[in-house]
Amino acid sequence: MADPGEVSPDALQQRLERILLGGRRKYTRLEVAEKAGVPEDRSRRLWRALGFATVEDDEVVFTDADIEAIRTADQLMNSGLIDPSIELAVTRALGQHLSRLAEWQVHMLWAMITENKDIGTSERQIARLVDRLLPELEKVQNFVWRRHLAAYAGRAFAAPDEDLEARTEVVGFVDMVGYTRLTRQVGEDELSAILDRFESVATEVVAEHRGRIVKMIGDEVLFVADSAVDGAEIALALSERADTDDTLPAVRAGLASGRILSRFGDVYGSVVNVAARLTSVARPGTILVDKELALELADEAAYEVRTRRPVSVRGYNRLRPSSLRRARDRPSGMFASSQQLAAEMLGLAPGVASTPAAVSVSAEVEDAVEEVIEDATADSLPPRPKRRRRR
Repeated sequence: MADPGEVSPDALQQRLERILLGGRRKYTRLEVAEKAGVPEDRSRRLWRALGFATVEDDEVVFTDADIEAIRTADQLMNSGLIDPSIELAVTRALGQHLSRLAEWQVHMLWAMITENKDIGTSERQIARLVDRLLPELEKVQNFVWRRHLAAYAGRAFAAPDEDLEARTEVVGFVDMVGYTRLTRQVGEDELSAILDRFESVATEVVAEHRGRIVKMIGDEVLFVADSAVDGAEIALALSERADTDDTLPAVRAGLASGRILSRFGDVYGSVVNVAARLTSVARPGTILVDKELALELADEAAYEVRTRRPVSVRGYNRLRPSSLRRARDRPSGMFASSQQLAAEMLGLAPGVASTPAAVSVSAEVEDAVEEVIEDATADSLPPRPKRRRRR
């Protein structure tokens, strides 16, 4: 990192800390609990649940703002709006999500300071920057929060009899192929650009098709969708966008449909596990779906859903996936010539495959040939190389 002017990083950190915390650290944890009127053991539990480091009873690390925050949190818990049995779980979820948001915002703030060295040499300049920036960030955060509240409230009231925690949804994972190898081949700046691009594309695609991003896990996005078609469109669109983007490597996806447990912004259950396992065995550029989702998409003319041979993955023996892709009018390229050769070997000349039996045999041949070709090309070729990296 660049050195902002004549101010050392420690001194700059102290300046920012005083501004962000609303004053100097001057209270111990016990003093905060006493002044806020909150039982000492309760204040300790709340502090830990929020994700902050445990402090000794005699450490002077708290400010006047901490007293007000603990008091407000205690009043909220005592209001009856939050069930006491989930009090700490709610607090943990709040701390975890806001911690990630704060980390990104600090990186942004630090970049602004280091790129403008005159700011870092003056506490007054830093204060002016923070005083100007924070209110704008708070406005944006409040707006986004309220919009999401409105969206989820609309879903809840549209289906008042539905359990919002345990419901049937499509769960999908999409990850970048060869990410581990990629981290060894590119520098930090290029890796950061790739991750930023992946997150940007994933966010756009999921929003366009009425899905919700549960979380980004480095090279992977976990999303949910209310309908089979929305889930399929998200996976297909992400794969297509990655295929045409010179910045991104190929992606692969796994989707499953069924009841999931939604808890504090995350999702759990066997459906989530199946989607993850399918992703792990999917070939580059392919999308695998479970039996339930395949059945839901079977009558959708826009897609081709083809059963593949069983696979064994951790926790599931002989899992029977299906491949998902957009419907095509007729085979082309390598698949077309291979299918034609196979048909001729079976005595199915062009125009002969018109009876139901012949059509059935032809479809089976096509599936078998495609599966063999996929396996052969995947084993012999590296994941879709990008021209950008051939230097």
